[in-house]
Amino acid sequence: MKALAFDVFGTVVDWRSSIIGELEAFGESHGLQRDWPAFADNWRAGYAPAMDRVRNGELPWTRIDELHRAILVDLLDAAGIRAGETEIDDLNRAWHRLNPWPDSVAGLTRLKQRYLITTLSNGNVSLLTNMAKYAGLPWDCVISAELFRHYKPDPEAYLGCAELLDLAPEELTLVAAHPSDLRAARAAGLGTAYVLRPLEYGPGREPHAVDSNEFDIVATDFGDLASQLGA
Repeated sequence: MKALAFDVFGTVVDWRSSIIGELEAFGESHGLQRDWPAFADNWRAGYAPAMDRVRNGELPWTRIDELHRAILVDLLDAAGIRAGETEIDDLNRAWHRLNPWPDSVAGLTRLKQRYLITTLSNGNVSLLTNMAKYAGLPWDCVISAELFRHYKPDPEAYLGCAELLDLAPEELTLVAAHPSDLRAARAAGLGTAYVLRPLEYGPGREPHAVDSNEFDIVATDFGDLASQLGA
């Protein structure tokens, strides 16, 4: 193993709390009271179906920023909220301003001393770059599904990442909090590291059920991952 590629939403950053905070600020500035946690969950829930529309050819290649915005507009309309185009654009960029999990920056910094570390996210390059700047994420490089015009879990994303880094698939390990992502990476020949993020969907939600032997590495957080990998 020479490099680690990280899923980002939920694995590296706490999208849910971050988006709820942005929505609460938006509501306060507009004098609105809504169930903002449910709004955040619904925004995220539209993500996979929107990507599937691109994957099955119903939509042409469309960046995540544009998919997120379309979902947002529909949710605002359904909630009876009127907002200007500039306000919608700014709220949509909340996905560029996500906060890292408490262990993320320190753990990535440790791992970077021994391995090349990169994103491998469905987020577009500008989103991931802005997020890295905002959250202080110390990536060696930013790799996005946008570069391959194939969203994960298409194999082109995993194999394309290895190719860009001039690595054989088995020299690259995907780090993710989502078993489905890891299973697709494994099918493409990559190594796999599962990191638990039990609070991704909020307190009281059950974490993913994973067999302890299913993936190459199972870690409680990035500090534990770094220790297991000798970093």
